[in-house]
Amino acid sequence: MGKILFIIIFGCGVVVQGAISLETRLELFVDDFLIERLDGVVLKLHEPRPAGVALRFDHPWEGAFSGYVTVLRDGDLFRMYYRGLPKAGRDGSADEVTCYAESSDGSTWKKPNLRLFEVCGTRENNVVLAGQPPFSHNFAPFLDLRPGVASEERYKAFAGTSEKGLFGFVSGDGVRWRRFREAPLVTRGAFDSQNVAFWSEAEQQYALYLRTWSGGEFRGFRSVSRATSKDFLNWSEPVAMSFGDSPLEHLYTSQTSPYFRAPHLYMALPMRFLPGRKVLTDAQARALGVDPGYGSDCAEAVLMTSRGGTQFTRTFMEGFIRPGLDLGNWASRAGLTALGIVPTGTNEVSVYKQAHYAQPTCHLVRYTLRTDGFASVNAPYRGGEFQTRPFTFSGRELALNFSTGAAGGLRVEIQDADGRPIPGYSLADAVEIVGDEIERVVSWKSGGDLSKLAGRTVRLRFVMKDADLFSIRFRE
Repeated sequence: MGKILFIIIFGCGVVVQGAISLETRLELFVDDFLIERLDGVVLKLHEPRPAGVALRFDHPWEGAFSGYVTVLRDGDLFRMYYRGLPKAGRDGSADEVTCYAESSDGSTWKKPNLRLFEVCGTRENNVVLAGQPPFSHNFAPFLDLRPGVASEERYKAFAGTSEKGLFGFVSGDGVRWRRFREAPLVTRGAFDSQNVAFWSEAEQQYALYLRTWSGGEFRGFRSVSRATSKDFLNWSEPVAMSFGDSPLEHLYTSQTSPYFRAPHLYMALPMRFLPGRKVLTDAQARALGVDPGYGSDCAEAVLMTSRGGTQFTRTFMEGFIRPGLDLGNWASRAGLTALGIVPTGTNEVSVYKQAHYAQPTCHLVRYTLRTDGFASVNAPYRGGEFQTRPFTFSGRELALNFSTGAAGGLRVEIQDADGRPIPGYSLADAVEIVGDEIERVVSWKSGGDLSKLAGRTVRLRFVMKDADLFSIRFRE
């Protein structure tokens, strides 16, 4: 009988004849895409570390209900967009404005005096959109990375509510915005939070992640649907995202974007909202100045991933950023993360989360992780190992992002498709790796050149002790 060729599309990865084609892509261990077997090791979620206040919403046109933040990096400049709203009201009210801040390092932010709109009796402000309700309710920009995009449309955004639909906006400088067209681009959806989009290099189309409800018509659980487009003008009908076998939860936002080091992998930092789960006492809420009606719920950030299509993977159900010791973060909606994961150092990425929502002290906090450090394959002191699925690669060397204890370490064995050690690359030939680096080249007794194995179907076996492995990449 002849050999049967089969091809499986696995999100943004292609599996041919049972082998994943890695090429030189960076792969993070945030899911089990590469993992076939775990023995004595586990996938571990890591916790971002608070790095101080990034921005205080302290201008008269900002205030306690500022939110729906977007952070993006544009060359050497970091840009931030957010809703300014001093008091609670109906979604899409005339009180809402879209504000702007910028930074050279992602840590220290300034609010430029743009003088574009008169707000609260003055043009001396940082407002980039005003007087166009309902669009400042949830204005969510992105930097369009599609090749050949017109310079005057390099920045794009979505905004709108269910009453009017979701509209597109464009800008050449990220500050002065105009409607892409006078009619909504997407009409099916609730849209009652931040609706986020990007150009997918992996899927060669725009992807929009929008707010819907599991029961439709604002019933059931707050959830996420996805629409796609080749030209930003014509959009597919939204399709509900699936979450595997995880239980339905209120996912207030999705905050989905391609990870800048591995754009085929979409990272999502939604707010898990728990309506009616009251933690603050009435006295605590009054002391904090929590607006009435916002003291009876709680929320936190969680981590999800997607490799394209309509599937989110929820490898970790635990909180990614917990409310913590600060009582102000146990009020309603204080778990709102910003859209955007950005590099803020050689070994560091930053994410941002709101604090003290619906309170006079409302502000944004920066959190840091090591580069690629969202999750890892973690081995305890007693040791363990794991084996990958079969794959092919290109390049000549293997680089690891890893961390070990002083008594820990890891070794790598390269196997053939059937799991047999390849001579010269067995565990006995492997040089033990000890330390903590973002990119360390793996070597064996014969060296680290893997050129002769490129294109061949192989597996990797990692034997580890007191160690974390965050990501791998084959490179030239």
